[in-house]
Amino acid sequence: MTETAQVTRVASLSELKKRGRLVVKPNGKQIVLFNGKSGIHACNNRCPHEGYPLSEGDLSGGCVLTCNWHNWKFDLESGETLVGGDKLRQYPVTLKGDDILLDLCDPPPEQAIAQAMKNLRDSFVHHERRQEYDRMAREIARLEKAGADPLDALRAAIGWTYESFEFGTTHALAAAPDWLRLRDSAPQGSTASLVPLLETVGHLAWDSLREDHYPYPTGTADYDPDKLVDAVENEDEAAAIAILRGGLKDGLDFACFEEPLSRAALDHYADFGHSLIYTLKAGQLIDALGPEVQEPILLALVRSLIYGTREDLIPEFRHYAKALSAWDGGGQEPVGPDDFAGLNVNRALDRVVASSGRPEDVFDALLGILARGMLHFDLDVDSHTNRSVAHNVSWLDFTHGLTFANAVQSQCAKFPGLWPQGLLQMACFAGRNSAYVDRDYDAAQWRVTDTKAFLKQQRRALFDHAQPEYIVSAHLVKILTAVSEDVTARPDAPWAEDMVAAVNRFLHSSLKRKHTLRAARQALTFVAKEG
Repeated sequence: MTETAQVTRVASLSELKKRGRLVVKPNGKQIVLFNGKSGIHACNNRCPHEGYPLSEGDLSGGCVLTCNWHNWKFDLESGETLVGGDKLRQYPVTLKGDDILLDLCDPPPEQAIAQAMKNLRDSFVHHERRQEYDRMAREIARLEKAGADPLDALRAAIGWTYESFEFGTTHALAAAPDWLRLRDSAPQGSTASLVPLLETVGHLAWDSLREDHYPYPTGTADYDPDKLVDAVENEDEAAAIAILRGGLKDGLDFACFEEPLSRAALDHYADFGHSLIYTLKAGQLIDALGPEVQEPILLALVRSLIYGTREDLIPEFRHYAKALSAWDGGGQEPVGPDDFAGLNVNRALDRVVASSGRPEDVFDALLGILARGMLHFDLDVDSHTNRSVAHNVSWLDFTHGLTFANAVQSQCAKFPGLWPQGLLQMACFAGRNSAYVDRDYDAAQWRVTDTKAFLKQQRRALFDHAQPEYIVSAHLVKILTAVSEDVTARPDAPWAEDMVAAVNRFLHSSLKRKHTLRAARQALTFVAKEG
């Protein structure tokens, strides 16, 4: 075998004609040669799908190569993938007498990066197919191999999808910074380091699947934080987006938007606490990925704040507004988690007001009762089939109490004027969940003796979580991130032991994701009572 600067001799034409196909291995590559009706074709022998040998495939019509393992088809003449996803690498062929010469030069890095990014984008279209998840993994790996920053896959995915979310931020964006923090714990370039990126990109693809295009208003207005909050309160997307765009045009960063957006998120007991969580996570994601993602992330966040449900307007939580107006910051009653045990929403709200002058103590008490409630969650409630829709309570109602508390601690520490709203909304969680707690449940088996080792082990397990639904894996990484952060910061806090035990029980309990009999019974009951 002889080489020149551009081409390498790999075989003789006479041998190829005799055998029809040949596998050659120049410079560590594995290439298959075909003597087709339209000429000689050379391509990677490994199918770009799962690596099976294309030398065992069928060549039809002179140029259509079929991988017999999964029926992927490649047009060797045009270079197109006819059935399947990934593009097959081909090599230019030159004949010199009886010598077959191949150009083995790899494409320039920028070309390889562009191709991998295009392929990644194409994989979003049919993500309901399981194989597209694997394809996304390959394309992100190809990006990294070509020398690109693998985080560019996530940056691009945010740009591709944010206008496909009709109601703004989804769990895909909210879980992304937690996945990235998990990635920081993996060795650089390791197998594990790919998983968090794959989860975030795949989740964005899934949440945008089959969605229409929901473009954002294009106008701008002078930035005014109070007017931004008012526009969100009035559910005026055009005005809110215009004000946000005005701030972005002036070069403002997330730090300038964070206080008004946190205020807007807490103006109501909004979207079952998601609004404040999304606000916290938006800032963390921008910090992780840089200013180029700030605009799409903020646009999605503002839209989600506008369209978020406002639970304090329904009867169960309507006392919230009265309790907030009664808050004077002067209540000095000592408070602990036992003071909230068994209290309904109204009584829990009033109890918070009685200690309004001790916000840190109230926070500890509420987080304590939220952790205890999760540890003692009555699993019969999760599996019921004969109650009304109002009693459709699951593990996630309890995990949200802890992740919301984590957001309250973060945002209210930055903006102390928000403590009344944050604490009263924690009381809404505590009061509502209290009806679904089994106080006689013996939780001793879930106590953890080595908290640090336990949390490290459970976070490591996320690299191979085996959950088929993105929404489940997102909640796993969110609760473990929040609890790890809280317990690491305050290992001796009065709520730490119960919090870790509650997470231990949650992680070792089944999460029922489909309630067939319940849905059927509730539907029949509902329809029977329709007018």
